[in-house]
Amino acid sequence: MILREFLYVDTDKVRAMLAQLEGGIAEESRQTERIEKRTTVGPRVAAQHYQGFGNETYTSKSLGDALFPMLEDALDSESLLRDISEEVADAEQWSFGKLKEQVPPGSLVRVTAMGSLFDTRYVAAAFSAFASVSAGLNSLGISPDPGAPTPVRGKQGQRQRAVKPGEAAKAAQLEDMIPDFPAMSGIDGAMLRSFVQISRGVFSPGLHINLVPAGGVLISSRLQEGRQYLDSEADILLARYGAEPQEWTLVGSIGSYGTEETELPELNFIRGETGLDRGAFAEAMNAQMRNLGRVGFIDLPQHPGFSLIPFAVYRSIPRLGTVALPER
Repeated sequence: MILREFLYVDTDKVRAMLAQLEGGIAEESRQTERIEKRTTVGPRVAAQHYQGFGNETYTSKSLGDALFPMLEDALDSESLLRDISEEVADAEQWSFGKLKEQVPPGSLVRVTAMGSLFDTRYVAAAFSAFASVSAGLNSLGISPDPGAPTPVRGKQGQRQRAVKPGEAAKAAQLEDMIPDFPAMSGIDGAMLRSFVQISRGVFSPGLHINLVPAGGVLISSRLQEGRQYLDSEADILLARYGAEPQEWTLVGSIGSYGTEETELPELNFIRGETGLDRGAFAEAMNAQMRNLGRVGFIDLPQHPGFSLIPFAVYRSIPRLGTVALPER
């Protein structure tokens, strides 16, 4: 038996798919038992004795944590779910495009690999906290930079710009949360704001889980907020699980593979003298976006990886062996 610690479960999607497989989902159970004993003496109008008793058990329960394991077992039994953990760890599967042929978009897969959480909002919050600590140390006359003998001040000895109370919450962009602060080992506010700008473009704000099963390969999945278990703020989740890679299991359907296109089509979407070919225009814009995804500039899968539409994300709870305590 696998004991899972769920990070995310899309209960609506799980219920819908399980209902298709099972013809419905049992939400309640009812058991009724009744015993009667009737004794008649003499004519029908004479003395009669009647005895009856019974009991009824009614249980209404939310299947909760049992829903996804039920779906996972049902998909396995119907050969609809394929575990591709070994395949994605093999570089040859990616090099020759074998994986895309074997598990095309729409396939239901289970992937267990090393991965980490990423949230641009947490990046901005962490860098903002770093800037706040650096500015605070500088105000106390303590240099945050071990190589600087004296506190670093702005021009004409003035303190650097700081974010006013409530300004961070009203920031137009996430990078605006980061104030200017005394440079530390060559790192300043402008650099950190640039990192957040890049993060915001590469990974749309929200919680992502990125699996890296092989060198140069990224399997990405964005977790939709409001689903079961994903009820904590980004900073809480990252504080709990950390930013370092660890083994995660994702179950879901393959959304799309990163494009292999290297040449953009011609922007020929004008029909006649005054008309516009809407289909050609949409394809031209999609080609532009695919190209931006190919070079990693926007939140689209990058070749040779793919995106995964998640049903559930969990990590297995290891069984710890018994450790003998030293004798005193």
